[in-house]
Amino acid sequence: MEIALAPMEGLVDDILRELLTEVGGLDWCVSEFIRVCDRLLPAAAFAKLAPELGQGARTPSGTPMRVQLLGSDPACLADNAAFACTLGAPVIDLNFGCPAKTVNKSRGGAVLLKEPELLNRIVENVRQAVPAHIPVTAKMRLGYDSPNSALACAEALAEGGAAQLVVHARTKVEGYRPPAHWEWVARVADRVSVPVLANGEIWTLDDYWRCRSVSGQASVMLGRGLVSRPDLALQIAAAVRGEETAAQSWAEILPRVQRFWVMAQRKLAPRYAPGRLKQWLGMLTRSYPEAAALFAQVRRESDCALIDRLLGMAGQNPANLDLDQERRLQLV
Repeated sequence: MEIALAPMEGLVDDILRELLTEVGGLDWCVSEFIRVCDRLLPAAAFAKLAPELGQGARTPSGTPMRVQLLGSDPACLADNAAFACTLGAPVIDLNFGCPAKTVNKSRGGAVLLKEPELLNRIVENVRQAVPAHIPVTAKMRLGYDSPNSALACAEALAEGGAAQLVVHARTKVEGYRPPAHWEWVARVADRVSVPVLANGEIWTLDDYWRCRSVSGQASVMLGRGLVSRPDLALQIAAAVRGEETAAQSWAEILPRVQRFWVMAQRKLAPRYAPGRLKQWLGMLTRSYPEAAALFAQVRRESDCALIDRLLGMAGQNPANLDLDQERRLQLV
């Protein structure tokens, strides 16, 4: 049984991966997709989206990180996958699930589910280029506009050499609209001989149990549900072991939001850091009424000093905080 953190472009970056994995309950995470077009990317391109490669391909809490590639050229993907392995990638994951229009227009992500033969060639080429001890995995949706090709796509990926499949239980056209069709995950798992993880619409512990019952899969990948409730993986892992664990309160989550703000200001220019904070805070409103109240205060603010005060961090200069101070940061 495995619990993974989903790769979410523009949301689950190295900062959020650090904060979410340290909460506990996660077995592995995945980088944001690294887009491969027509050339071998430089090491800097991998370091930008997967900086954990510089620390053993693990987050600071020790959670393994897989490197995800997105593209449609089998040979070019193979070359870049092989290079990523020299940089320390422990697993190469291939993205066949991104529903973004800009990505699909450039023949990346879920649009490739229209071409099972191409899926097979991509995985086969990458598998041949990557050292035998490094697994190649894939993330897919149920299809582009219909799940009718889901089984053919899953078979193509598995036969090409994918060691594991994550199935987001919706089509590209459905995007993120509920419901997730977990029953199709069960059909995929019955058709392929490799492990399958269910993904989509798991927001609570009750959702996990329903997904497990319908899909037949104990292993799951959590995306927006974990971003909205950072201790969800911890709750699931404990429940599977037959243990009880209390849900974390807002008082326990807020210090992580404060650290996120400190780290975002270090990584991004002042004009962009507030947007990243609002993005995560907005998602936390789904689970915490206190987050909704705080979000209402900061949503129209762009002044970093004012946001410091609203977060209870007045007088804390991010530039002068070291990592240990960030981790000890509490309400003031």
